Amino acid sequence: MNRPLKRRFVKMIQEHQGLINGLCAVYSRRGEHRDLRQEVLLQLWKAYGNFRHESKESTWIYRVSLNTILAIRRKANRQIDWQPMHEEPFNEMEIAPYSDDHLQLLYQAIDQLADLDKAITILYLEGYPHKEIASLLELTATNVSTRFNRIKMRLKKILNSKMYGLK
Repeated sequence: MNRPLKRRFVKMIQEHQGLINGLCAVYSRRGEHRDLRQEVLLQLWKAYGNFRHESKESTWIYRVSLNTILAIRRKANRQIDWQPMHEEPFNEMEIAPYSDDHLQLLYQAIDQLADLDKAITILYLEGYPHKEIASLLELTATNVSTRFNRIKMRLKKILNSKMYGLK
């Protein structure tokens, strides 16, 4: 195994772990956050040898991660989810890979957004400017800005309904 390659990969993952964790958190279902993250990291490692550095590392990581997550979700959606009749549906509020209750509520609200809106929100929370988000998602900066204003209103509505029972 090529040690310098491995070191560069680990360094890159450490620098961009917030992006990876954010994507996994938003797209994961109950109890699968760690498994999803592991699969994303595995796919990033497998693809790293082919990374040509023609784009930013963050762009490459985002695209590989999101494609991996969406492929896993598509596969899961094709499978039938059998549950015994005696099991009660889970309470989504009891599952939390995060320690902060408010952060948990935010991620649950983000999970209710459409996939593109989730992506915009995660990238924004990771500190990416609208121009870079637009480049990553192949949108215009104006489109990202407009969408994000709508996303903020939608999140506010979702959070108010969760926290205060408002509609």
